[in-house]
Amino acid sequence: MGRHAQLVIGPAGAGKSTYCQLIQTHCAARERLARVVNLDPAAESFSYDVAVDVRDLITVENVMEATELGPNGGLVYCMEYLMENLDWLGDQMDAAGGSDDEYFLIDCPGQIELFTHIPVVKQVCKALQGWGFKTCAVYLIDALFVDSIPKYLSGVMIALATMVNLEIAHINVLSKCDLADMAIIEKYLMPDTFHLRGAIEEMRSSSESRRLITDKYSGLNNAFCELLDSYNMVRFIPLNPSDQDSLEVVLAHVDNAMQYGEDVEPKEPPTREEE
Repeated sequence: MGRHAQLVIGPAGAGKSTYCQLIQTHCAARERLARVVNLDPAAESFSYDVAVDVRDLITVENVMEATELGPNGGLVYCMEYLMENLDWLGDQMDAAGGSDDEYFLIDCPGQIELFTHIPVVKQVCKALQGWGFKTCAVYLIDALFVDSIPKYLSGVMIALATMVNLEIAHINVLSKCDLADMAIIEKYLMPDTFHLRGAIEEMRSSSESRRLITDKYSGLNNAFCELLDSYNMVRFIPLNPSDQDSLEVVLAHVDNAMQYGEDVEPKEPPTREEE
Protein backbone atom coordinates (compact mmCIF):
# COMPACT_ATOMS: atom_id res chain seq x y z
CA MET A 1 0.00 0.00 0.00
CA GLY A 2 3.02 2.28 0.03
CA ARG A 3 4.31 4.77 2.57
CA HIS A 4 1.95 6.93 4.63
CA ALA A 5 2.45 9.26 7.59
CA GLN A 6 0.17 11.20 9.92
CA LEU A 7 1.85 14.35 11.23
CA VAL A 8 0.14 14.79 14.62
CA ILE A 9 0.30 18.45 15.68
CA GLY A 10 -1.47 20.88 17.98
CA PRO A 11 -0.93 22.95 21.12
CA ALA A 12 0.48 21.46 24.31
CA GLY A 13 -2.10 19.43 26.21
CA ALA A 14 -4.32 18.83 23.19
CA GLY A 15 -3.91 15.05 23.48
CA LYS A 16 -1.44 14.31 20.67
CA SER A 17 0.37 11.47 22.44
CA THR A 18 -2.93 9.98 23.59
CA TYR A 19 -4.20 10.19 20.02
CA CYS A 20 -1.13 8.29 18.76
CA GLN A 21 -1.64 5.60 21.39
CA LEU A 22 -5.35 5.29 20.58
CA ILE A 23 -4.81 5.06 16.82
CA GLN A 24 -1.93 2.59 17.23
CA THR A 25 -4.09 0.34 19.43
CA HIS A 26 -7.12 0.74 17.18
CA CYS A 27 -5.08 -0.22 14.10
CA ALA A 28 -3.55 -3.23 15.89
CA ALA A 29 -7.04 -4.53 16.67
CA ARG A 30 -7.71 -4.44 12.93
CA GLU A 31 -4.42 -6.12 12.04
CA ARG A 32 -2.85 -2.89 10.81
CA LEU A 33 0.61 -1.90 11.94
CA ALA A 34 0.95 1.77 12.89
CA ARG A 35 4.45 2.74 13.99
CA VAL A 36 4.93 5.87 16.10
CA VAL A 37 7.74 8.40 15.73
CA ASN A 38 8.40 10.69 18.69
CA LEU A 39 9.62 14.10 17.49
CA ASP A 40 9.40 15.77 20.92
CA PRO A 41 12.94 16.04 22.37
CA ALA A 42 11.43 17.06 25.74
CA ALA A 43 9.18 13.99 26.11
CA GLU A 44 9.59 11.96 29.29
CA SER A 45 7.45 8.85 28.83
CA PHE A 46 5.06 7.28 26.33
CA SER A 47 1.86 5.26 26.41
CA TYR A 48 2.58 3.90 22.91
CA ASP A 49 5.29 1.72 21.39
CA VAL A 50 8.01 3.97 19.97
CA ALA A 51 9.59 2.97 16.66
CA VAL A 52 11.76 6.10 16.24
CA ASP A 53 12.72 8.53 19.01
CA VAL A 54 14.30 11.92 18.33
CA ARG A 55 15.83 11.79 21.82
CA ASP A 56 18.31 9.29 20.41
CA LEU A 57 19.62 12.23 18.38
CA ILE A 58 19.19 15.18 20.76
CA THR A 59 17.31 16.10 23.95
CA VAL A 60 16.16 19.39 25.42
CA GLU A 61 17.76 18.51 28.76
CA ASN A 62 21.22 18.14 27.22
CA VAL A 63 20.82 21.32 25.16
CA MET A 64 19.77 23.33 28.22
CA GLU A 65 22.81 22.13 30.13
CA ALA A 66 25.20 22.90 27.27
CA THR A 67 23.79 26.26 26.15
CA GLU A 68 22.00 27.67 29.24
CA LEU A 69 18.85 28.12 27.14
CA GLY A 70 15.41 27.83 28.71
CA PRO A 71 12.89 25.08 27.85
CA ASN A 72 11.38 26.88 24.85
CA GLY A 73 14.72 28.02 23.47
CA GLY A 74 16.13 24.55 24.02
CA LEU A 75 13.25 22.97 22.13
CA VAL A 76 13.64 25.31 19.15
CA TYR A 77 17.39 24.56 19.15
CA CYS A 78 16.67 20.81 19.12
CA MET A 79 14.18 21.08 16.28
CA GLU A 80 16.53 23.22 14.20
CA TYR A 81 19.25 20.64 14.84
CA LEU A 82 16.87 17.94 13.60
CA MET A 83 16.17 20.03 10.50
CA GLU A 84 19.91 20.03 9.79
CA ASN A 85 20.01 16.24 10.25
CA LEU A 86 16.85 15.08 8.50
CA ASP A 87 18.80 12.24 6.87
CA TRP A 88 19.01 10.71 10.36
CA LEU A 89 15.21 10.72 10.60
CA GLY A 90 14.86 9.20 7.14
CA ASP A 91 17.35 6.44 7.97
CA GLN A 92 15.58 5.67 11.26
CA MET A 93 12.19 5.45 9.56
CA ASP A 94 13.64 3.22 6.83
CA ALA A 95 15.04 0.90 9.51
CA ALA A 96 11.78 0.87 11.46
CA GLY A 97 9.64 0.27 8.36
CA GLY A 98 10.82 -2.76 6.50
CA SER A 99 7.58 -3.54 4.66
CA ASP A 100 5.59 -2.47 1.62
CA ASP A 101 2.86 -1.11 3.90
CA GLU A 102 4.55 1.54 6.06
CA TYR A 103 2.19 3.60 8.19
CA PHE A 104 3.66 6.10 10.67
CA LEU A 105 2.18 8.39 13.31
CA ILE A 106 4.58 11.29 13.96
CA ASP A 107 4.04 12.79 17.42
CA CYS A 108 5.22 16.42 17.27
CA PRO A 109 6.01 18.93 20.05
CA GLY A 110 3.27 21.30 21.16
CA GLN A 111 5.02 24.66 20.62
CA ILE A 112 2.70 26.47 18.22
CA GLU A 113 5.40 28.42 16.42
CA LEU A 114 6.96 25.19 15.12
CA PHE A 115 4.04 24.56 12.75
CA THR A 116 2.83 28.11 12.11
CA HIS A 117 5.84 30.25 11.20
CA ILE A 118 9.16 28.58 12.13
CA PRO A 119 9.80 26.31 9.10
CA VAL A 120 10.80 23.19 11.05
CA VAL A 121 7.65 21.10 10.66
CA LYS A 122 7.20 22.32 7.08
CA GLN A 123 10.71 21.04 6.29
CA VAL A 124 9.82 17.69 7.86
CA CYS A 125 6.73 17.56 5.60
CA LYS A 126 8.82 18.23 2.51
CA ALA A 127 11.35 15.59 3.56
CA LEU A 128 8.61 12.99 4.10
CA GLN A 129 7.19 13.69 0.66
CA GLY A 130 10.67 13.41 -0.83
CA TRP A 131 11.02 9.98 0.82
CA GLY A 132 7.81 8.83 -0.85
CA PHE A 133 5.38 9.30 2.04
CA LYS A 134 1.82 10.39 1.43
CA THR A 135 1.39 12.74 4.37
CA CYS A 136 -1.56 14.21 6.25
CA ALA A 137 -1.41 16.74 9.09
CA VAL A 138 -3.76 15.94 11.98
CA TYR A 139 -4.27 19.09 14.06
CA LEU A 140 -5.82 18.56 17.50
CA ILE A 141 -7.38 21.04 19.91
CA ASP A 142 -9.11 20.29 23.20
CA ALA A 143 -12.91 20.07 22.92
CA LEU A 144 -13.15 22.09 26.14
CA PHE A 145 -12.08 25.10 24.06
CA VAL A 146 -15.75 25.42 23.08
CA ASP A 147 -16.47 26.65 26.62
CA SER A 148 -14.55 29.84 25.85
CA ILE A 149 -15.29 31.71 22.61
CA PRO A 150 -11.96 33.61 22.57
CA LYS A 151 -10.02 30.40 23.20
CA TYR A 152 -11.99 28.54 20.53
CA LEU A 153 -11.47 31.38 18.04
CA SER A 154 -7.72 31.32 18.69
CA GLY A 155 -7.68 27.55 18.14
CA VAL A 156 -9.52 27.93 14.84
CA MET A 157 -7.13 30.65 13.70
CA ILE A 158 -4.10 28.47 14.53
CA ALA A 159 -5.69 25.62 12.59
CA LEU A 160 -6.12 27.90 9.56
CA ALA A 161 -2.56 29.25 9.86
CA THR A 162 -1.22 25.69 10.02
CA MET A 163 -3.21 24.58 6.97
CA VAL A 164 -1.93 27.52 4.94
CA ASN A 165 1.67 27.10 6.14
CA LEU A 166 2.15 23.34 5.72
CA GLU A 167 0.39 23.01 2.35
CA ILE A 168 -0.44 19.31 2.73
CA ALA A 169 -3.61 17.27 3.30
CA HIS A 170 -5.04 18.34 6.63
CA ILE A 171 -7.64 17.08 9.13
CA ASN A 172 -8.74 19.07 12.21
CA VAL A 173 -9.84 17.11 15.28
CA LEU A 174 -11.62 18.16 18.47
CA SER A 175 -10.08 15.81 21.03
CA LYS A 176 -11.35 14.77 24.47
CA CYS A 177 -14.99 14.92 23.43
CA ASP A 178 -15.83 12.55 26.26
CA LEU A 179 -15.26 15.47 28.67
CA ALA A 180 -17.71 17.87 27.01
CA ASP A 181 -21.38 18.04 26.07
CA MET A 182 -21.70 16.60 22.56
CA ALA A 183 -24.77 18.72 21.87
CA ILE A 184 -22.63 21.83 22.37
CA ILE A 185 -19.64 20.41 20.51
CA GLU A 186 -21.73 19.80 17.39
CA LYS A 187 -22.35 23.55 17.14
CA TYR A 188 -18.61 24.16 16.79
CA LEU A 189 -17.56 21.48 14.32
CA MET A 190 -18.04 24.03 11.52
CA PRO A 191 -17.03 27.49 12.81
CA ASP A 192 -20.07 29.74 12.39
CA THR A 193 -18.75 33.30 12.36
CA PHE A 194 -22.25 34.74 12.76
CA HIS A 195 -22.59 32.77 16.00
CA LEU A 196 -19.05 33.71 17.09
CA ARG A 197 -19.73 37.41 16.59
CA GLY A 198 -22.96 37.08 18.57
CA ALA A 199 -21.21 35.29 21.42
CA ILE A 200 -18.52 37.99 21.54
CA GLU A 201 -21.20 40.70 21.67
CA GLU A 202 -22.87 38.82 24.51
CA MET A 203 -19.59 38.84 26.42
CA ARG A 204 -19.38 42.60 25.96
CA SER A 205 -22.64 43.10 27.84
CA SER A 206 -21.98 40.54 30.59
CA SER A 207 -19.77 42.74 32.79
CA GLU A 208 -18.00 46.08 32.76
CA SER A 209 -14.49 44.61 32.83
CA ARG A 210 -15.21 42.20 30.00
CA ARG A 211 -16.92 44.96 28.02
CA LEU A 212 -13.80 47.11 28.17
CA ILE A 213 -11.64 44.19 27.01
CA THR A 214 -13.90 43.15 24.16
CA ASP A 215 -14.43 46.76 23.07
CA LYS A 216 -10.68 47.07 22.66
CA TYR A 217 -10.38 43.93 20.58
CA SER A 218 -13.75 43.90 18.79
CA GLY A 219 -12.19 45.10 15.54
CA LEU A 220 -9.58 42.35 15.73
CA ASN A 221 -12.20 39.69 16.46
CA ASN A 222 -14.29 40.87 13.50
CA ALA A 223 -11.20 40.74 11.28
CA PHE A 224 -10.59 37.15 12.42
CA CYS A 225 -14.17 36.21 11.51
CA GLU A 226 -13.86 37.87 8.10
CA LEU A 227 -10.64 35.94 7.48
CA LEU A 228 -12.31 32.64 8.39
CA ASP A 229 -15.18 33.45 6.04
CA SER A 230 -12.83 34.32 3.19
CA TYR A 231 -10.89 31.05 3.45
CA ASN A 232 -13.83 28.83 4.53
CA MET A 233 -11.43 25.90 5.14
CA VAL A 234 -11.66 24.93 8.81
CA ARG A 235 -13.84 22.00 9.86
CA PHE A 236 -13.47 19.72 12.88
CA ILE A 237 -14.08 16.00 13.44
CA PRO A 238 -15.01 15.03 17.02
CA LEU A 239 -12.89 12.39 18.76
CA ASN A 240 -14.24 10.50 21.76
CA PRO A 241 -11.38 8.30 23.00
CA SER A 242 -13.78 5.86 24.67
CA ASP A 243 -15.79 5.29 21.48
CA GLN A 244 -14.29 2.95 18.86
CA ASP A 245 -16.70 4.21 16.22
CA SER A 246 -15.41 7.75 16.80
CA LEU A 247 -11.82 6.54 16.35
CA GLU A 248 -12.82 4.73 13.16
CA VAL A 249 -14.42 7.87 11.73
CA VAL A 250 -11.31 9.99 12.41
CA LEU A 251 -9.01 7.32 10.96
CA ALA A 252 -11.22 6.98 7.88
CA HIS A 253 -11.04 10.73 7.24
CA VAL A 254 -7.25 10.75 7.58
CA ASP A 255 -6.82 7.65 5.40
CA ASN A 256 -9.04 9.18 2.74
CA ALA A 257 -7.11 12.48 2.85
CA MET A 258 -3.82 10.74 2.07
CA GLN A 259 -5.34 8.08 -0.21
CA TYR A 260 -4.44 5.12 1.98
CA GLY A 261 -5.47 1.83 0.37
CA GLU A 262 -6.61 3.33 -2.95
CA ASP A 263 -3.93 1.42 -4.86
CA VAL A 264 -5.13 -1.98 -3.61
CA GLU A 265 -6.76 -4.09 -6.29
CA PRO A 266 -10.30 -5.21 -5.39
CA LYS A 267 -10.54 -8.88 -4.53
CA GLU A 268 -12.74 -11.26 -6.49
CA PRO A 269 -15.68 -12.54 -4.44
CA PRO A 270 -15.17 -16.12 -3.27
CA THR A 271 -16.83 -18.92 -5.21
CA ARG A 272 -19.41 -21.12 -3.55
CA GLU A 273 -16.83 -23.91 -3.21
CA GLU A 274 -14.37 -21.55 -1.49
CA GLU A 275 -17.06 -20.35 0.90
